[in-house]
Amino acid sequence: MSFPAYSTGAYPPDVYTGEGGEASAWLRPSDTPPDLTYGSGVTCEYLVTGEQSGGLLGVYRWTFGEPETGPDPHFHRSISEHFYVLAGTVKLYDGREWVTGSAGDYLYVPEGGIHGFRGSDHAQMLLSFAPGGPREDYFETLARGERMSGDERAAFMLRHDTFWV
Repeated sequence: MSFPAYSTGAYPPDVYTGEGGEASAWLRPSDTPPDLTYGSGVTCEYLVTGEQSGGLLGVYRWTFGEPETGPDPHFHRSISEHFYVLAGTVKLYDGREWVTGSAGDYLYVPEGGIHGFRGSDHAQMLLSFAPGGPREDYFETLARGERMSGDERAAFMLRHDTFWV
């Protein structure tokens, strides 16, 4: 696997080139309602979208419903994915086997890494992607349960850098 040139210990190129910094931070209060609710009771909160971060990352708080749900093993070609368990337990597929993550456990999946996740009983995790692609459309389309032909689904998955194994 190859990594960008700045992975050798140097910082990436400057993004901010102004002088003295700027007031650009924002706070999302913990009592902000979820941005998305799936029929199974899963909720997703958009903490930082790819658009908000200028494409650098996307961070989401994922809360499972009562029944076990989650995607089967898959991989992404252009984005890494990160899982940090906040509460409860989450089954994480690390490319070899399903492991159980508990509060405080973290799983990093580089580009091309096979992974999946499953949770229930209102377990909660942070889910992040780097760089930050338009994952919101992916989440929202699946939450709506739109019917797609086989060709439409294949094009949707390709557009969202998701390859099932």
